[in-house]
Amino acid sequence: MRHLTRSLLLAAAGTTLAAGTLAPAATAAPPDHARGHQDTLRRQAPKDLQIGSAVWGQRDLLGYDRLDPTEHQRVLAREFGSITPENDMKWAEIHPEPGVYHFSGADAIVEFARANNQEVRGHTLLWHSQNPQWVSDAAADWTCEEARDVLEDHVRTVVGRYAGEIYEWDVANEIFQDDWDEGGVRLRTEANPFLAACSEDPVALIGDTFRWAHEADPQARLFLNDYNAEGVNTKTDAYYALAQELLADGVPLHGMGSQGHLSLMYGFDDSMQANFERFAALGLDVAVTEADVRVPIPEGQDGPTPEQVTLHAERHDAMLEACLAVPSCTSFTVWGFPDASSWVPDVFPGEEWATIFTDDLDPKPAYHAMLESLREATPGVSPRSGR
Repeated sequence: MRHLTRSLLLAAAGTTLAAGTLAPAATAAPPDHARGHQDTLRRQAPKDLQIGSAVWGQRDLLGYDRLDPTEHQRVLAREFGSITPENDMKWAEIHPEPGVYHFSGADAIVEFARANNQEVRGHTLLWHSQNPQWVSDAAADWTCEEARDVLEDHVRTVVGRYAGEIYEWDVANEIFQDDWDEGGVRLRTEANPFLAACSEDPVALIGDTFRWAHEADPQARLFLNDYNAEGVNTKTDAYYALAQELLADGVPLHGMGSQGHLSLMYGFDDSMQANFERFAALGLDVAVTEADVRVPIPEGQDGPTPEQVTLHAERHDAMLEACLAVPSCTSFTVWGFPDASSWVPDVFPGEEWATIFTDDLDPKPAYHAMLESLREATPGVSPRSGR
């Protein structure tokens, strides 16, 4: 990994229910407020790599006015060629009751992306977390066939609504436990209500989830996705074996996503590029889907130390460089901004400063490190060329 120069660091330090069809695209050109900003992440990225950010449509994009955007919306449009719904397409938000779908937040994201010539990554269809109460209540009594019917309706409804609008979908999210969990690395056939109902053959259900998504939108690239899936380890070994099994069975699996939720409390796994390369050798795309780097800040400490700022930048850049080194890496997504909107402090007390923008929307050294790597990158060969 290229280490950050002192001059780079010093320069950087200055720093509701909806129905019907979606509105037609406002424009295919870059947004007006992005013009004149050539030195941005989205403009410096190789043409075959999307640099993206997560966003919460219900919070950040409802009522978007292209002629009078908020400052957050300006940065989102200027810097990123791809956006991911952080929460708006999760079950609890989009399917809160049986037969009831709330599309307003997801629609806002898709419409913002259209207006600003951005792509959208869909997130997520099959997950053990953030499910609505009605799923938790009903799941205890489901037969496998009943669980399949509920999941199929959801997948076909959501993916079908946005067919042609979403270029990559996180279809199956966090379906393996970590090796330190009780029982070790194995499919979550207890925590995931759908896999639990079909525990006799969970792989068949996973495969059919991909098939339903592909039938609903044949253009979308369909991904497995998980945390602690950056380097070569027991968890990614399990995903590698699963990918081989699904592909051998003709399942339309197109990619493996590594979330990239890192912490300075731990070291960086230098086998990330090697891990991407082995999935690429299966014919799959790879992606960094949810990148952020948590910084432990003890009570009483006023922000990160200079050493932590440097490491924070180097970790973001190391993930990006692993992606840039593998032509099949199609997207690199940071998990939202600024720090005030980050999920990290609520979930990891004592850790913060995880994103690449300050609360004043100033770019951190991590942003500048990524920008420098993108400037130096050699474009790869897009598996989606011709689209």
